[in-house]
Amino acid sequence: MRVVIIGGSGNVGTSLIRSLADEDAVDEVVGVARRLPTVEMPKVRWETADITTSDLEPVLKGADAVVHLAWAIQPSRDLETLRKINVRGSERVFEAVERAEVPSLVYASSIGAYSPGPKDRKVNEEWPTHGIRTSFYSRHKAEVERLLDAFEARSPATRVVRLRKVVILKSEAACEIRRLFMGPLVPTTLIRPGLIPFLPHLKGVRTQFVHSYDVGEAYRLALVSEARGPFNIAADPVLDFKAMADILESRALTLPKWLVRGATDLTWRLRLQPSPVGWFDMAVQSPLLDTTRAHEQLGWKPRHSSAEALLDLIHGLNRRDSLPTPPMARNAGGPFRIREFLTGVGARQPESDT
Repeated sequence: MRVVIIGGSGNVGTSLIRSLADEDAVDEVVGVARRLPTVEMPKVRWETADITTSDLEPVLKGADAVVHLAWAIQPSRDLETLRKINVRGSERVFEAVERAEVPSLVYASSIGAYSPGPKDRKVNEEWPTHGIRTSFYSRHKAEVERLLDAFEARSPATRVVRLRKVVILKSEAACEIRRLFMGPLVPTTLIRPGLIPFLPHLKGVRTQFVHSYDVGEAYRLALVSEARGPFNIAADPVLDFKAMADILESRALTLPKWLVRGATDLTWRLRLQPSPVGWFDMAVQSPLLDTTRAHEQLGWKPRHSSAEALLDLIHGLNRRDSLPTPPMARNAGGPFRIREFLTGVGARQPESDT
């Protein structure tokens, strides 16, 4: 089997490549990225392409399966560029899959595609996917779900799988996650259990995490199975902020949601951090995910708990863990994180983004 991974050099892509290394059914992996990694990985041949401008059909021709992971988080202050990459870029990938007559397509959907949902029970894959209005990420994920609906209607012979994942963490993604979501002012050497003074506790808000290695396994299982359709991917236990504070040996400080939301919005507008308020709204409004379908039809079970995934990231932030690919490199932000300041803290796309 020849597998093409579009966006193979990022957090999930590197975990998927790790999972495919020992998969006998896969003979070759073509990793597609805007900037080629210099690192060698088992079975992997790298090709450079940009999903917004490149002719993708020659890259996909002859593939048995395509995994579409490429997505932009930054520049969060340039919605036109983000939509061009995320929505139009995904549409171009689907069109190229159709022209190249690839038998299987596995798409990186997200919890962000879901409409607002409950925090006191879990929902399955039938929950509406209209997104959360205030989040560009959520709007784009929901819009791409509609594009994929249209693709499936006109290409019924193509097996399509959508993995709707919660927040994906691993220690080696620490530098990338810090750069994309926290910004250059966060002193990561002080982020470790026992040193974080408090976490804001938002009443009624509960969340799930999943380890990137387990997500890589979910993609591997989707590739080698005959499964179709959407699958929720998340780990247990469900965590509230008090539970997260205990895990981090910290204290939960109860704060009103309006205050935390306002602070998030203000610091983004002041260019103190790169994440707009839509990310807060997603955390508050997104539903909890039931993963029964993934367990039963994919045979997927996470090896790491939600708490273990969070701790792995925290330790990675403290150690400044990274991988030698452009999106995940330790020096992607430049010396003293100067490149992050030069991009306007979310105003322009960093050179290292996939």
